[in-house]
Amino acid sequence: MRPRRIAVIGGGPGGLYAAALLKRLGPDREITLWERNAPHDTFGFGVVLSDETLGGIEHADPVVYAALRDEFVRWDDIDIVHRGVRHTSGGHGFAALGRRRLLEILQDRCRRLGVDLRFRTKAPPLDRLRAEYDLVVAADGVRSATRTACADAFGPHIEEHRNRYIWLAADVALGAFRFEIAETRHGVMQLHGYPYSDSESTVIVEMRDEVWRASGLADLDVRESVAACAKIFGDALGGRALKSNDSSWLTFRTVVNDRWSHGNCVLIGDAAHTAHFSIGSGTKLAVEDALALAACLEEHPATDAALRAYEAERRPVVASTQRAALASLTWFEDLPRYLDQPPRQFAFNLLTRSRRVTHDNLRLRDARFTESVEKEFGCPEGTPPMFTPFRLGGLRLRNRVVVSPMDMYAAVDGVPGDFHLVHLGARALGGAGLIMTEMVCVSPEGRITPGCAGLYTDEQGAAWRRITEFVHTRAPGAAIGVQLGHSGRKGSTRLMWEGIDEPLPDPADNWPLVAASPIPYKPGSQTPAELTAARLGEIREQFVAAARRAARADFDLLELHCAHGYLLSGFLSPLTNRRADAYGGSLEARLRFPLEVFDTVREVWPGDRPMTVRISATDWAEGGTTAEDAVVLARAFAAHGAAAIDVSTGQVVADERPAYGRSYQVPYADRIRGETGVPVISVGSISSWDDVNSLVLAGRTDLCALARPHLYDPHWTLHAAAEQGYTGPGAGWPDPYRAGSRPPRTGRLDTPKPRLVLPS
Repeated sequence: MRPRRIAVIGGGPGGLYAAALLKRLGPDREITLWERNAPHDTFGFGVVLSDETLGGIEHADPVVYAALRDEFVRWDDIDIVHRGVRHTSGGHGFAALGRRRLLEILQDRCRRLGVDLRFRTKAPPLDRLRAEYDLVVAADGVRSATRTACADAFGPHIEEHRNRYIWLAADVALGAFRFEIAETRHGVMQLHGYPYSDSESTVIVEMRDEVWRASGLADLDVRESVAACAKIFGDALGGRALKSNDSSWLTFRTVVNDRWSHGNCVLIGDAAHTAHFSIGSGTKLAVEDALALAACLEEHPATDAALRAYEAERRPVVASTQRAALASLTWFEDLPRYLDQPPRQFAFNLLTRSRRVTHDNLRLRDARFTESVEKEFGCPEGTPPMFTPFRLGGLRLRNRVVVSPMDMYAAVDGVPGDFHLVHLGARALGGAGLIMTEMVCVSPEGRITPGCAGLYTDEQGAAWRRITEFVHTRAPGAAIGVQLGHSGRKGSTRLMWEGIDEPLPDPADNWPLVAASPIPYKPGSQTPAELTAARLGEIREQFVAAARRAARADFDLLELHCAHGYLLSGFLSPLTNRRADAYGGSLEARLRFPLEVFDTVREVWPGDRPMTVRISATDWAEGGTTAEDAVVLARAFAAHGAAAIDVSTGQVVADERPAYGRSYQVPYADRIRGETGVPVISVGSISSWDDVNSLVLAGRTDLCALARPHLYDPHWTLHAAAEQGYTGPGAGWPDPYRAGSRPPRTGRLDTPKPRLVLPS
């Protein structure tokens, strides 16, 4: 049965709008809303809403939409001011109004519909509400008492971030959404500002906690602090004062809950989830929650089914927004890393920080601005960023696309065959700048599975030479690299599709494993033997012998696999290296053996051919490798001659908890590139050419390695060129394929327009 008596806790936009919608859909409902503050008490000044949210409001409640529409101030531009230079990007489309006015509109709508609004009144105890009402809607904000009272049921996870910020306002209407950077002697500060009326703007001042303290702002009262901010950003404000609304310096809290409902109680808005203000989504998400909740309660007669449907509908949307918000938040926390970028690239980087705005849609919004960024970056005219060449040591790559190493498990006794020729040859013909082999093992005992390829015999070397000759002869301009590795404790397992990481079914077929320490990969896995000093020397020589064969096989690049929990990675991670000798303990000691292998391989690898190293920049597990450690690893390998760091993550321990999402591993590469200056190869759910263009042009990576997209489409790079109308040298079609360089025509999808239309 649909709920008739509804309690709403919290009188912010989400709670008010939920109450109004539920009352409008059920005029006979008894709806009571409690808000402990006064009607006009509010946090912040202006609210930005998207066209998508406004469209939902328009369809659900035209009365509220009409009232909002009359109040909105609209603008299109974003201004980025850095080191005295302002760059403007247009075509973005914003709508904002005062938060107090928004509350007035929603309060008025609730009263007219008959909602019982009780301001300056604390809500009754939750147990009482749940017993007396059919439904309890908890819209009580980021510090939700409801969520706290039922923490065991909701499963909240709250992360406090490191930047300090304060909500302020100015009596001036900024002409655009404005980001301004101030480099003070204490550190970097930034202003986020936007108009919310014809004469007022929201202003948020943000900085790292240590900058806040060093600048003395932490020691000032609010009035003094506000005056100091107005002085720091005097140019942006035209010398005007800033005003406060009981503001205080805060740190942002990201709220995530395992569940959003408990019995007849449901969370909406900041009580359920938060998204950083830099993408302007708090009020938007709360209003959209209210819309979805009301719709689900209307569509599902049973309350429990309606609450499940509400969460199923909203959770993916919210998770996507939170990923974007976290990327934006982190960008501003790490802002000092980007200060020395060329000015237009800095602006582009800021605009695309959340990955919601990309190169392609920014080009549609403001082609002139985007073209100016490309020109500054060095893109030849008419050339997308992904097709600009890149030099990796002595190797010139025709574009920024890498076919990521992908284990094929198709070798026989370590010998690559026709499958590998077709697999790698097809992707070389498909236009990528660099094609990487799977991990090629340096010994029979170093294989992951019986189907893994090797370079420990001359027969294997000759088979690889057949493949490199094909690439160099039939796909001129494509480079091919080999990735050398040893499975370590993750070896002697079945083919991936037969049971990934599972031991071979016949115990007689399994071979003994070795590792940094005698720790099995997971329960049921074989326990490896800890490598002795003598065995370490043998394995170094196995890498050297494989590298010599790789050079004779005419590979253009050699990558040392120090990631994903294989042998060398096992030395680097504190979770897998428990040694008490010179190869264990501190990070410097754990680096010792991988660096020894790198050095001995570099000695025999031709000097004009680059070497790269793949690392796991985090173990995604407590006590494991951290992003800070990854910077140290990258510096160490670069100091020993690595031309680039291939930045992956995880797969080191079985109980990892990765934070999957679009381009989720790129921030680790970005950090390494920004803090070390070493070129990086980014991997991890980079799936579109728009992503590649965006990441390269923003300076977050130098090369992008894609795996699954190249399994789906061996000619991914050529198709990316065709879709962008690019025909230059960065994506040359093989002569036999040139006739297919335009997308084939499809059947007609439109219908003929009326030949004649008569007036009615």
